[in-house]
Amino acid sequence: MFLACKDFIEPSLENRKVVLVAPAEGSESNKYQVGFWWEPVQDALYYRVQVATPDFSAAVSLVQDTLIEGRSRFETTLEPGRYQWRIRAENGSSSTKYVSAKFIIHESSLNDQKLSVASPSTNYLSNLATVTLEWNRLFGADEYLLQIDTANFENEATLTYNQELSGNQFKYAFPREGIFRWRVRAQNASGSSKWSDIRTMTYDRTPPGVPTPVSPAKGVESSAPVRITWSNVPAAKRYKLFLYKSDGATLYSSAFPLTVSANAYNFSSGQQGETIYWNVVAVDEAGNEGPASVLTSFIYITQ
Repeated sequence: MFLACKDFIEPSLENRKVVLVAPAEGSESNKYQVGFWWEPVQDALYYRVQVATPDFSAAVSLVQDTLIEGRSRFETTLEPGRYQWRIRAENGSSSTKYVSAKFIIHESSLNDQKLSVASPSTNYLSNLATVTLEWNRLFGADEYLLQIDTANFENEATLTYNQELSGNQFKYAFPREGIFRWRVRAQNASGSSKWSDIRTMTYDRTPPGVPTPVSPAKGVESSAPVRITWSNVPAAKRYKLFLYKSDGATLYSSAFPLTVSANAYNFSSGQQGETIYWNVVAVDEAGNEGPASVLTSFIYITQ
């Protein structure tokens, strides 16, 4: 079978160029949330985005230095001022030259702005009882109004959380399992920003069910490689397989417990005639582990 050179040698980016889309050279805006956009470069794995004020030749501050993976857009929040941004494409062995553009952000009313949230990502799912919510600061804001709801913010009298905060992060303790939505806006004495996009987070502490061992049957002689299988658990995203030595208590090797995505595993590292015990635990997407299956065994036969 013949493979192209590209399969062995990573293509060089040195003679390629990133094409900027926005902000374009000389652009001006009164929006503090800035979207950076460029055309993808073939064979690039990452993009290095830097923002300086007022420019890179006489920089007072490097306000942004971020490595973006697999995307051609990036958003951040800036204060009013003069800026220059630059970007280069990178892979594991080479990079393009930087290309840059200058732009201006004018001071404006907070009412014209929209707040952007930083973390957690949308559709956050966890079995941890607390989560840290974080958003980008907005120039001119004195405080931030954070709202959390289990519906769609239709009735402010029944919100799960509705408080004004001075900072740009808050550690929230889930009151129960379920799906929660959150949003935040900036405020000062003269007005407020637009609401951030609504993000969803799910708190799940319910463990998945118990797998049932399928094969090999308990105590039977099994030839290598031994196909160990168990029943599928609907809520499981992966399984933790435990193999034990003949005492039924000592893990067979440092490889166990072994995490697998399927409900089967081929074992071929045993010794002739030894009894090997095993059981398995289901793990769901939130990281909850269910009860271990019943401990069962087989006799390992090399041929």
